Amino acid sequence: MQTAHDISQNRAAAAAGLKAAVRILDKWQASGEQGEAILRVSHSTYARARRGDLVEIKLDSDQLTRISYLLNIHAALRMIFDNPENLYGFVNLVNHNPYFNGRTPLEIIGSGDFAALYETFKRIDSLRGSQW
Repeated sequence: MQTAHDISQNRAAAAAGLKAAVRILDKWQASGEQGEAILRVSHSTYARARRGDLVEIKLDSDQLTRISYLLNIHAALRMIFDNPENLYGFVNLVNHNPYFNGRTPLEIIGSGDFAALYETFKRIDSLRGSQW
């Protein structure tokens, strides 16, 4: 059984993860609508996270998993690229490899489809050797 302290810590960790994900999405130049779809959060929650106005929040397992994939995409890109232009610009580059087929990674994950987020993570992670 979770104690009130455990629940508070989980909600604080969820808020920290959401704020980090929103900061990354901002650096990727994602629109608010794209960010909301990718993370499957409401407009008001996204706006509060963007302002850093979250101390605690309750997120479901799907939302937490989406945050995790987004943070792992960012971590993989950090391992691949040293310069900020590529680190934050890669997701906006047209990609002609299979699966992307001339679309940008942000365009694909911006649909909000969970499978698209997963596939995009897998393919970006494979660029660094998939060694998590």
